[in-house]
Amino acid sequence: MPIEIKMPALSPTMEEGTLAKWLVKEGDEVKSGDIMAEIETDKATMEFEAVDEGRIAKIMVAEGTDGVKVGAVIALLEGEGEESAPPPAAKEEEEEAPAPADHGKPADAAVAREEKPAAPAPAPAPAPAATPAPAAARHDGDRVKASPLARRMAADKGVDLSGVSGSGPNGRIVKADVEKAQPGAAAPAASAAAPAEAPAAAPKPAQVPDIPHETTKLSNMRKTIARRLTESKQQVPHIYLTVDVQLDKLLKLRAELNAGLEARGVKLSVNDLLIKALAVSLVQVPKCNVMFTPDQLVSFHRADISVAVSTPEGLITPVITEADSASLSSISTRMKDLAARARDKKLKPEEFTGGTASLSNMGMFGIKQFEAVINPPQGMILAIGAGDKRPWVMPDGTLGVASIMSATGSFDHRAIDGADGAQLMQAFKTLVESPLSMLA
Repeated sequence: MPIEIKMPALSPTMEEGTLAKWLVKEGDEVKSGDIMAEIETDKATMEFEAVDEGRIAKIMVAEGTDGVKVGAVIALLEGEGEESAPPPAAKEEEEEAPAPADHGKPADAAVAREEKPAAPAPAPAPAPAATPAPAAARHDGDRVKASPLARRMAADKGVDLSGVSGSGPNGRIVKADVEKAQPGAAAPAASAAAPAEAPAAAPKPAQVPDIPHETTKLSNMRKTIARRLTESKQQVPHIYLTVDVQLDKLLKLRAELNAGLEARGVKLSVNDLLIKALAVSLVQVPKCNVMFTPDQLVSFHRADISVAVSTPEGLITPVITEADSASLSSISTRMKDLAARARDKKLKPEEFTGGTASLSNMGMFGIKQFEAVINPPQGMILAIGAGDKRPWVMPDGTLGVASIMSATGSFDHRAIDGADGAQLMQAFKTLVESPLSMLA
């Protein structure tokens, strides 16, 4: 019996993906560990390895197909000595022809027997009612009756099958019905018998104005960003705390360290030092190094910092693990490598998942201050603004000019109280203004 090869979940947040490229074809022999396909997840393009060995009997999903659900069958693999059964789609074509209105009863009855469950529950006593509408016959409980080919075509075209009238036997939706339907076809209005607490309909897409424009298909990454950040703002009560931080001593230390590291080919960025400062702050204020779950509060014993990296398709947050105890040169080297591979969509899942808190720096764009959205299930994210020259009261009380940066912490108020968040921001400010202490 052929082995079903299913769409894998290649990241913790992956619900669907794009089968970007097949690296095998029907008839090819594969062994465990062979690379079979390239799959675009919500975060990266990853290689998919064979687990079993055998011959590719049938490729069920063509390369370039978007929106392939995790767990969907994408290919069939024959073991040694097996013969493949005719693929489901082959028989399907024979069923696809719509029956004429005066089609004989025997053929309809045969299809009806095929659709019926093996052991139907006893029917309740019939109640007097009007003759049902013709399309009602294609529903079996909450399932729309449609051929497998029609379902695949509907998924590819973005057609809602609940809004399509079936012309096949017993109202079954067939290929011809999907071909006639328009993408995004709306479902018919709910009947009076629908439950009173039916879920609210999804908001209608905005009407595009009649202005010259172009459209870009949403990538899996952009869809995931939209979903997760919407959930964050809807479900996580954010509290925002801002401090102004003097940078002069940190900038001086960075210059001295870079002079010493030049022979090793390492050049520290300001961001590298801020990653270190946040990590040390979280260890000093452990009440902010937490994760909220519905029934418990998880407190972490080390600080792994997720760092926002901009890519052409959206933000991704590779993780600097053990940033509180790592050297600055290690943080800098790892950060450059992770950022480069993030932009090339070559990160491994373990390199962008986890993290106990996040840091997002928009100072390079001249943004003075902003409030970042928390990346669940983390408890906080630090937003870094640009450093610039501002009037500043010096330690001796005189007025001078200093390099000042605004930093804003966004905290999950379910897990972190305002006073604890303020304590973290104060610890961060102290470390940046006295940077040698973070190296001790």
